Formats: sequence, C-alpha cells, structure tokens
Amino acid sequence: MTRPGLPKLIATDLDGTLVRSDDTVSAYTHEVLDRVRAAGIPVVGATGRGPRLTELTRNDIRAADFLVLAGGGRVVDQSDPAGPVVLRDERLASGVLAGLLADLEVAVGPLTVMVEASDEHDAPLWGDYHPAWPYQDRFEVRTRDECLAGDVIKAFARTADHHVDELLAVAQEIVPPHLATLTQAGLGFIEICPPGVDKASGLTVVAQSLGVDPAEVLVFGDMPNDLPMFEWAGWARVAVANAHPSVRAAADDITLRNDDDGVAVYLDRLLSR
Repeated sequence: MTRPGLPKLIATDLDGTLVRSDDTVSAYTHEVLDRVRAAGIPVVGATGRGPRLTELTRNDIRAADFLVLAGGGRVVDQSDPAGPVVLRDERLASGVLAGLLADLEVAVGPLTVMVEASDEHDAPLWGDYHPAWPYQDRFEVRTRDECLAGDVIKAFARTADHHVDELLAVAQEIVPPHLATLTQAGLGFIEICPPGVDKASGLTVVAQSLGVDPAEVLVFGDMPNDLPMFEWAGWARVAVANAHPSVRAAADDITLRNDDDGVAVYLDRLLSR
C-alpha cells in the first residue's frame, strides 16, 4: 500500500511501461525522471532486455543510477564516476537448459527456442526462426546444438498450440525453481532464466548496495515478469493501464497507459503533492 512521503528508491520496467508503443520515451518522461534524481531518489531501470541492449536501455532511461537487465541476471551500477560496475552476472548452464527443454517438449510438443548467449553490443539472439518474434534484425538462425554449446543468459520458448500464459503455467509445473526461473514478458514466448533470477533478486542487489529497505521502494510494471518485484517492493506497486491482468491485480494503484506517459504522470504528481 502507498506510504506517505517519498520512496527512497524507484524502479520501473521499460517496454510496455516506460517506453511507448512506438519504441520512444517522451521528453516529458525524461524530464520527470531527472526531477526524481534531483530530489535525491535513485532510479533503476528494471528490464527483461539483456546486456547486449545496454546502450539502448541507457538511452531509454537516461536518469538511471542502476540497470537491472536480463530480468535480474545482470545488475549494473552506473553511479560510479569511474564507470559502470557490474554487481551481478548470472548464467543458465547449457546442460540444465537442454534437459528442461526436453522435459517440456515431452509435455507440450515441439518448441520454438531462442537463446540469448552473448552480451556484446547488439548481439543477435540465436535459434529457431519464428515470424512472431518482433526483433528480426537482431536474430540469427542456429541449430539447437549450436544454441546449447555454452551457458546462456536466458532462453525463450513457445509452441504452436499454447497461449503463452498457458505454456508458462505448464512449464512452471514441470520445471522446479532450483533449475530455472520461468516467466513471460509479453513477447509471446516464455522466458527461461537462471535459478533465483528475477527482477526482485536483481533489485535486492541494488537495495543492499544503497542500504534501502524493500518497504521504501516504489515500482512500476506491466507484465508477469514484473510480479516478483511487485511482491518484493513495499512503498507502492503501480501498474500502467495497459498491464497484464495479473499485474493489475497485484498493483496498489493503476496509472495511465505507457502511451500516455503513465509513469511520468504518476511521478510528477508524487513530486508535486
């Protein structure tokens, strides 16, 4: 539930929450986030985007003191004058991924699988082509064996016959949490992350480095991969109006849509009250 005063840390998801449908962030949003930082409140960009998209992410949330990338697997402190410092870097073992994909295919049939293996700037995803994947300019067809030749940052999977929420529910029944964390971020694929990796665990790294209690953190989100940080944060959990029903249900408050700068409008009112 929303508390009086101001939070001591603010974290926001990007795609579908801070970033508009045309892949832009408004000048108004940037200005409000600058005001948040000027008020002495650190800002965190908490995203499913992998470290290969760090520069894009920095451009979309220029005020961020920290980035929680890859759904919590990579945490970067950008506040050090000497340069960014990586505070967390987790990988999913390829053998574990191969085993759980095999178990899933027994249950649900053939999977379309992609992996995020490289953290180099703008590196492509590898795997099976699927026309529904929205970022074909950063994709490279590779065999399953090539995709599983090394440990990965995370993997993506879908079937022809299951809605993503249905596939996620089935996968969560089959794959124990000590092997992998499963979620979905609105792209039509489930996401398979290293065990113990989610946005809450990534934000925990940030909060501990700052000495901030989760009860003092305000978060914004729109998709199921934001639910762990909604459960973790205690100052307020705010969903944009276009959020997934599960996120709206978990929220303390609903702000305007991402296309209407809902995060910035909420923060503007918060700073002005």
